[in-house]
Amino acid sequence: MYTVKSEIYGETNYQPEHKEGGKILSKFRFRYPGENEQDSNGKVSHDKDGDLNVVRARRGQIELEHSGATELKLVGLQVWRGALLLADFLFHQRNELANKTIMELGAGVGLTSIAAAIHSSGQVYCTDVNLGCILDLIRSNVERNSQLLLGKVSVLEYDFLAPKSELSRELLSAIDASDVIMAADVIYEESLTDAFVAVIEHIFSKNSEKLIFMAMEKRYVFTLEDCDSVAPMYEHFLRQTANKPWIMDSIPLDFPQYFEYERCPQLILMRIRRR
Repeated sequence: MYTVKSEIYGETNYQPEHKEGGKILSKFRFRYPGENEQDSNGKVSHDKDGDLNVVRARRGQIELEHSGATELKLVGLQVWRGALLLADFLFHQRNELANKTIMELGAGVGLTSIAAAIHSSGQVYCTDVNLGCILDLIRSNVERNSQLLLGKVSVLEYDFLAPKSELSRELLSAIDASDVIMAADVIYEESLTDAFVAVIEHIFSKNSEKLIFMAMEKRYVFTLEDCDSVAPMYEHFLRQTANKPWIMDSIPLDFPQYFEYERCPQLILMRIRRR
């Protein structure tokens, strides 16, 4: 059986503990945004002598149970780099998102949804397709980190490939209620990418004011056809969205890094809006 493994496990020591059934318990460390960081007006605080106030960063950790190497259809059981980038962005945008209702698509083991609920007092809907008992795993991870959370995280199934007529009433209500939609690491296979594009289209058809944030890592491969290194899934996503009435903006990755991981140049964060 062909398996894939997230690169982050080999780059950062998340103090993994091996559990029964092949699962791993890891600690994803972060620092809380500090008082000495620039606020939305670009200001920093100084003492009476004009010196910069330096506050020692308060630290925390999200403990997650997840898998190591998996087959492709179960990659949601792992943690991938895009989820950590999106978590950084949520921390950075904590004031703007403080009272928003947020929905995560393809949430995997729940890292980004948990990160969202650390600073937001609003409702967070954490969704994925229930393969490999992943919804129960998300619920367990949410409960494991409940002491960190300011907001409430509710776990729902959202199968991108399911016909719209089969989506639950609870899920449809959650989509209607959500102000912000987010997704990380969902662009890795053609049929699922096409399904994800259809999901975005469906969400915009219900409410064109929705705001969508998507994080991913461009994965380059060398092909003889192109005689070059290309990122086929990213390029497929761009082709599938080229004629959509959407505004797709790349967000500069110059905001602070709060979580421990390697923020590589291949990472992308996009904001998607309907025209």
